[in-house]
Amino acid sequence: RAIQQGFRAAAGEIDIVARRGGLVVFVEVKARKDRAAVEAITPSQTARIVRAAQAFLQAHPRFSNFDQRFDVILVSPWRLPVHLVDAWRPEH
Repeated sequence: RAIQQGFRAAAGEIDIVARRGGLVVFVEVKARKDRAAVEAITPSQTARIVRAAQAFLQAHPRFSNFDQRFDVILVSPWRLPVHLVDAWRPEH
């Protein structure tokens, strides 16, 4: 279930924040003309998304004890979207 779309903070933006049970999923959506969308996910971008996720959790403390996952949805014309579950894990 989507909690919020287009969450913006000074640290960055998250396209979709969803919840399933005790799990909060932060989803990055990449749209490209071809499958090169996955190459658009750089380490600096994942770091920004992680910082934005931290900002989201600070703004919504009721989710702070939930498990977290970072997914990517790749969208390209004339193809079905590809959902990369648990696409990366933040470095602690």
